[in-house]
Amino acid sequence: QVQLVESGGGLVQAGASLRLSCAASGRTFSSYAMGWFRQAPGKEREFVSGIRWNGGGTFYADSVKGRFTISRDNAKNTVYLQMNSLKPEDTAVYYCAASRMLFTPTRLSDFDSWGQGTQVTVSS
Repeated sequence: QVQLVESGGGLVQAGASLRLSCAASGRTFSSYAMGWFRQAPGKEREFVSGIRWNGGGTFYADSVKGRFTISRDNAKNTVYLQMNSLKPEDTAVYYCAASRMLFTPTRLSDFDSWGQGTQVTVSS
């Protein structure tokens, strides 16, 4: 199992950008597919974006497509989520997750390890 720690959240105004980072421990990070989820108050955790072990196969929820970009640096054991043109409806706790799937995982059940989350708040 891999240990995950998110960072980079904060309070921003609508239209601003943030970059979330997720640092992973362990020597096998490069073998994991990675994903980002988010959970707003009173709502279920939802898929945001995923990426394969080799950086390919990126996939996005329709609600963030064209605004968010997922990437990874296997040499730094880190996955990123660049969030541009933020909207108030993007407000949520954002979670990083790791999966042993070979293809891009998108479901909660695809993931084996989770971070503790980082809060993103977008004001109007």
